[in-house]
Amino acid sequence: MSQAIVFAETGGPEVLRLQNAEIGPPGPGQARVRHTAIGVNFIDTYQRSGLYPLPLPSGLGSEAAGVVEAVGEGVAGLAPGDRVAYAGGPLGAYSTERLISAEHLVKLPDGVSDETAACAMLQGMTVEYLVQRTFPVQPGQTVLWHAAAGGVGQIALQWLSAMGVHVIATVGSEAKAEIARNLGAAHVILYREEDVAARVRAITGGKGVPVAFDSVGKDTFEASLNSLSPRGMMVTFGNASGPVPALAPLELTKRGSLFLTRPRLGDYIATRAELEASSDALFRRLRDGTVKLAPSHRYPLAEAAQAHRDLEARRTTGSVILLP
Repeated sequence: MSQAIVFAETGGPEVLRLQNAEIGPPGPGQARVRHTAIGVNFIDTYQRSGLYPLPLPSGLGSEAAGVVEAVGEGVAGLAPGDRVAYAGGPLGAYSTERLISAEHLVKLPDGVSDETAACAMLQGMTVEYLVQRTFPVQPGQTVLWHAAAGGVGQIALQWLSAMGVHVIATVGSEAKAEIARNLGAAHVILYREEDVAARVRAITGGKGVPVAFDSVGKDTFEASLNSLSPRGMMVTFGNASGPVPALAPLELTKRGSLFLTRPRLGDYIATRAELEASSDALFRRLRDGTVKLAPSHRYPLAEAAQAHRDLEARRTTGSVILLP
């Protein structure tokens, strides 16, 4: 008997319920995976709250690591006992066991623990596609990264610093500023207390940055646009403070022929080849120490609601996992 977190209505963390669930044998192309660690991400709170609408009732969670218990007909390259991880596919990672298409699974190499994989897959592959494919950042460039002490931000700081990129990091407190500095941020801005765009202009000698990576949303969107150099790119990839306001395309022209994109991981790992290339790039950095990562906060699966409360209240730094 598996257990899973489900919700039948949108709302606050209190709508999450732990229920028993029957898991049958895997069908063609599927694997049955026993979870050992489950990633918690901000997108989970968007789905629970209704910001990203879902058919209800629904499971939750799109990232986990575990062990293959059985495989269905037609599955090649996986066998019972294999350590695997995934990010994406149908929701349902908040569970002790589940059935999932084998196409979403990648094998974990030696040297990458289950807990690290559970908090690294979604966030780490997000960093990979953002800095290598959405805007291919080059050594020596200066970029702006918001929420730099969060899970994605901490990976990005290490990844970019190893590339020789200068990161202007924004955070919400002095404690988080210290985290960002220790992970390689060249400059740190307390975005609640300082004029972000003015500081960026001062740091860059008035030029601005070629790219701003912004997962905060409403509270930082305007500052991000005002921090860009002509023909710069605004990459908005999250809504931690709420959805960004509507923007007339002419505003991009007025601010220097800017580019604006709202990417998502699923479109960058849409094929098996892309998934393997992205996860391999992440695993290389985890194994060679370029990116050092371990969960900062662990909760039992039954306490998923508390994990959401702490995440939304900004009481967490780094990565959060659930343990079945």
